Formats: sequence, structure tokens, C-alpha cells
Amino acid sequence: MPKKESAKTENHAPSFEQALSELESLVETLEQGDLSLEESLKSFERGVALTRTCQQALKEAEQKIQILTDQRIDAEPEAFGRDD
Repeated sequence: MPKKESAKTENHAPSFEQALSELESLVETLEQGDLSLEESLKSFERGVALTRTCQQALKEAEQKIQILTDQRIDAEPEAFGRDD
């Protein structure tokens, strides 16, 4: 039986929605206080990475909106890098 490809791989960042959902789940788990110190630190570290993913996605969306709503006739889209 073929294996399903994971939504999160080492070289592929999760989508904004996936990252936000996982982050919410991590917060709920951490708030329960049932994890060991080591598990809590791993969860916190993952949460920081997910937060950065979400922040980057929001920044890119904001840049696209600014480009699309620019009212100048001579407005040109500006390229921006993506850290994929």
C-alpha cells in the first residue's frame, strides 16, 4: 500500500493554515501542563518555528496586497524573495 506524503517534510514548510492549526494545538497542550520539561521545550521550539512561518506568510500576503492596491498608473510589481 503506498504511503501518504506528509504535509510537513524537512524541506517543505507547512501552509499558513496548517502552521496556525498546529500552533493552536501546541498551545493547548502546553497550557494543560502535563508535559515533561523536555517535551515542553521541544513543543516550545516547534511553536517558535511555526510562529515564524506564520509571520512570513502574513508579511508576504501584505506585500502582495500593497502591490495589488497601488493606485499609481506606473506601478510595477516588486519581486520579493521566499525562503523555501
